[in-house]
Amino acid sequence: MVPQSFLIVGLCLVAAGSFTSVRADVSHIAPAPLEDPVTDVCLSCICEASSGCDASLRCNGDVCGMFRITWAYWADAGKPVQQGDSPDSQNAYANCANEPYCAARTVQGYMRKFGQDCNGDGTIDCFDHAIIHKLGGYNCKNQVPIVYQSKIDECIQRKAVEYGAVRQ
Repeated sequence: MVPQSFLIVGLCLVAAGSFTSVRADVSHIAPAPLEDPVTDVCLSCICEASSGCDASLRCNGDVCGMFRITWAYWADAGKPVQQGDSPDSQNAYANCANEPYCAARTVQGYMRKFGQDCNGDGTIDCFDHAIIHKLGGYNCKNQVPIVYQSKIDECIQRKAVEYGAVRQ
């Protein structure tokens, strides 16, 4: 499934209008909960924070592709595959994780399974998806690495400016 065109994400600034922390509320624009819970804008920020969105990345150690997906993550996501491939194929995981659209479908599948409010703000938004992507569905209440969190914050702030979707 090819992602739809970018959706403008409603953003709000926290801390009395400062740019120190930005929240992306995707709940009002996300399709039905069982469809794609992560917006294209959020996917792009997760990709940027994970690898700089370097589409040339392949498997290195136990992670593959620009989203840096592990085999267990891919399996938990439902083992999505490229057209003509079988989930049982020896190369299915690497073929999918190394191909941008299949990798994005993997992230969507993982979030359908593990989507939750990790930071306790009452909303499942891009920050929660980013935390789940980095820490896993069972560990998302743990501390997020500061470098990763900073990349997510910076990306969402930049997208807010790009799309003129900043609101307080």
